[in-house]
Amino acid sequence: MKPMPNDFLWGGATASFQFEGGFGEGGRGLSTHDFETDGSPEHPRHHTLKLADGSYGEAKSSFFNPDPIPEGAVPCFYDDCYYPSHKAVDFYHRYKEDIALMAGMGFNVFRFSITWSRIFPTGEEETPNEEGIRFYLDVIDELEKYHMEPLITICHDEMPVALADKYDGWSSRHVIDCYLKLCRVLFERIGSRCRYWLTFNEINAVRGYASCGTRNVDNQTHYQAVHHMFLASALATKMGHEMIPGSQFGAMYALSEIYPATCKPEDMMRHMQCRRESLFFIDVMARGYYPSYAGDIFERRGVSLVKEPGDDEILAASPLDYVSFSYYRSCTVSADSKFNVIGGDPNPYLPITPWGWPIDPIGLRYVMNEIYDRYQKPLFIVENGLGAVDQLEEDGSIIDDYRIEYLRDHLREMQKAICQDGVKCLGYTMWGCIDLVSLSTGEMRKRYGFIYVDMDDKGNGTLERRKKKSYDWMKEVIATNGASLWEDAPAE
Repeated sequence: MKPMPNDFLWGGATASFQFEGGFGEGGRGLSTHDFETDGSPEHPRHHTLKLADGSYGEAKSSFFNPDPIPEGAVPCFYDDCYYPSHKAVDFYHRYKEDIALMAGMGFNVFRFSITWSRIFPTGEEETPNEEGIRFYLDVIDELEKYHMEPLITICHDEMPVALADKYDGWSSRHVIDCYLKLCRVLFERIGSRCRYWLTFNEINAVRGYASCGTRNVDNQTHYQAVHHMFLASALATKMGHEMIPGSQFGAMYALSEIYPATCKPEDMMRHMQCRRESLFFIDVMARGYYPSYAGDIFERRGVSLVKEPGDDEILAASPLDYVSFSYYRSCTVSADSKFNVIGGDPNPYLPITPWGWPIDPIGLRYVMNEIYDRYQKPLFIVENGLGAVDQLEEDGSIIDDYRIEYLRDHLREMQKAICQDGVKCLGYTMWGCIDLVSLSTGEMRKRYGFIYVDMDDKGNGTLERRKKKSYDWMKEVIATNGASLWEDAPAE
């Protein structure tokens, strides 16, 4: 195998509401995920609410299929519920220890997100919260100590509750201005110290109150909110290029590979439609215009998009510099398939994770080639990993050979795409490099990290960090710039 590029970035990825904690500290305001309970595959997470008539209720907060928030309801906390984002795994107090552990693996990049309400508690303050800015500057100071650069996600599926409740989140154009105010402060105070930025996380998958601040989850609300996010991203990219010379801006997408279930023409046509619906978001942001097929999507989904004069020009002026994405699985679609942008039907040829996600390393290589061929822009793999139950042995070790196997197989395919197929890829940040709270279920037992965190699903535990077997394995991968991946590889 040809060697990897010398400037390739190796690291890990997190999200503030799953990792940071520090609820109510340092002037932080309320965020939309703060009212989201824990859950499980059998019992979905939900938002706790006070209803218009004074009674109490809840709304399912599923990332892909959330419930609407009833008219007049307001989020509130229940004494008998656990809210994982409040503590998460306490990076807020443990960032020095955590960054040192990452550096011990050889990371040269760390992806993290900004808690919007830590900078602007309601989103509408005239001046930022200095304690919040200081925290992120301290994090970057620590990264620089170990020659690790930040990859910052400006908005990772959350916003100040005040913007959600007062304006219905991203359904309002007013939120664009609030977002740009956040961006300006970040670019002024952090800009020269960060080369790579992500305007939004998994923008093709977000919907509803937690991620978009919208009460309704219908298609009209969803696509109108996304249009405003498109504009915000383009304007932020323009601002960033002006304020930070040499900066690079991307947005992040959830990209499962999609295969047609058969070569039956009806299945092939459905596959094309589903892939278009998934890639529609990148098409707009990377190319700078709505594709011709957008009209078909809107018609089938009952959407009448509202644009203002100049919107198309804003999109055209500032397309993305690179395309970043998460990759965890693949799926199939047939003429009869239901499809939710990234998910379809199971593939009978693939094994599955304990949480039912198909394992398809070759799909990563396929996605990389597909996306690079389509846009001819550099890629950045910013999430990939295996959620599994890790067993603490009697001697305190964690033997996660299954995670090593998963990552080895995926990283080999990534290297093939780069070194054989000619795909330009900036880097790889493994999801949940330190165990964190699962987005989909709110669990801790669904662990991704190279580093074990002593905490259970209800937040009980010492929070002690402990290296897993995969820690030293990944350290060697990074030290050899991928060469160690092939030490036991069969001849091709």
